[in-house]
Amino acid sequence: MSAGVMTAERTGTGRAQDAASSPLPELVVTDPATGAVIGSLPQCGPADVPAILETAGAGRELSRALSRHRRAEILDETARLLRERAERFAETIVAEAGKTIRQARKEVARAANTIALSAAEARRGGGEVIPFDAFAGAEDRRGWFTREPLGIILAITPYNDALNLVAHKIGPAIAGGNSVILKPAQQTPYSARMLTELLRECGLPEASITVVHGDRELTQALVAAREVRMVSFTGGFRTGEAISRSAGIKKLAMELGGNAPVLVFADADVDAAVDACVSGAFWAAGQNCIGTQRILVHRSIAERFTEDFVARTRRLVTGDPRSETSDVGPMISPEAAARAAATVASARRAGATVHCGGEAEGPFMPPTVLTGVPEGHELCTEEVFAPVVIIDVFDAYEEAIAAANALDYALHAALFTGSLDIALRASAEIEAGGVMINDSSDFRIDAMPFGGAKHGSMGREGVRFAYEEMTQPKVVCLR
Repeated sequence: MSAGVMTAERTGTGRAQDAASSPLPELVVTDPATGAVIGSLPQCGPADVPAILETAGAGRELSRALSRHRRAEILDETARLLRERAERFAETIVAEAGKTIRQARKEVARAANTIALSAAEARRGGGEVIPFDAFAGAEDRRGWFTREPLGIILAITPYNDALNLVAHKIGPAIAGGNSVILKPAQQTPYSARMLTELLRECGLPEASITVVHGDRELTQALVAAREVRMVSFTGGFRTGEAISRSAGIKKLAMELGGNAPVLVFADADVDAAVDACVSGAFWAAGQNCIGTQRILVHRSIAERFTEDFVARTRRLVTGDPRSETSDVGPMISPEAAARAAATVASARRAGATVHCGGEAEGPFMPPTVLTGVPEGHELCTEEVFAPVVIIDVFDAYEEAIAAANALDYALHAALFTGSLDIALRASAEIEAGGVMINDSSDFRIDAMPFGGAKHGSMGREGVRFAYEEMTQPKVVCLR
């Protein structure tokens, strides 16, 4: 057990988890790479929801009473200590999520930046003056609007960015003066608990964040609670649909995944495109909602691109995530790796060619590249959430855009070209939440708006934009 995990377990139990009173089995957390148990935590059930809401209600009043200066001060100090203790947090991410240690360090650095951006938003996002006298009949009025907290926000986070996606929800929520009920992924609770404890250490009232662990029944009960004013969810489409059906009248912000298309045009810098796409495809063992999955390459350069991409992929080291030399760690579980391998096998049976990878060994799935995947196969239409990439070809610009837009949902897309005209035209015509030009589809900074397009698109993350989702305007007018 890593030092970071030990710290989270020792200090978290009895504070963030004091709402758990039901005789439920403990949540057992295991290391994805080894299967070793790294800790266990009490769980909540529907019977605990009234106590959870009571605590969060008290936290709502405490959070609202904090001045903007104090919220910013708490967040700034949290960001500072997160950078200071970065290695302990990185070790915890490796232990429970299976990211390689180098990737985990980058995630910690991003999380610290997310919290610091939240501090800046607490100071900046106070509202605006309203020019009442710009309208006839209102010349004798002056006023403004403020941004007020919503109240209790339910934040539900996934395992693939166990720390930074928690920061993206609780940072803006705190900046806005809200209280949070945080339900982290069952596989990765410790990173979230460590961040919560750090915020408390820096002065956040204890009741301002209530961390809970439990199954679908707990989630459904919390989602349906009238006291919850907003649900911020990152996860799968089916769960997102279930949340929307049971939430009632409240705000919803959802990031539901995608199948990122990457277009490589004939005039692209092939070497740069290969390097960027390999990185974008296999970061976090492919468990990345904006990771590169579908690469569409102009026929004139397809052979060279594919050969170079496969050769570059073969050089990646799959193995112990604690090793400084590993590029790809385990998937979150052996079952997840087995599902990915089964999907690849299905494509192979349908006529696809597997150039490398394709077979799972326990939780490890080596980087996998396929060509010739039949149109309509799930690798073309669904988010695989695994280190699996398909390469296809196109002949005409219109064909590439149509393929990019073929799915009913989209987060990010990317394109590679040396033509400014193509770049601007394609970025306008591709239907996605973001279009990265001459960069990987998984490029993201924590200040930019982030979310989906088309089906399932609800709200935006990115600190400023999440802050606005988590607050509401109040108009004050003086006559």
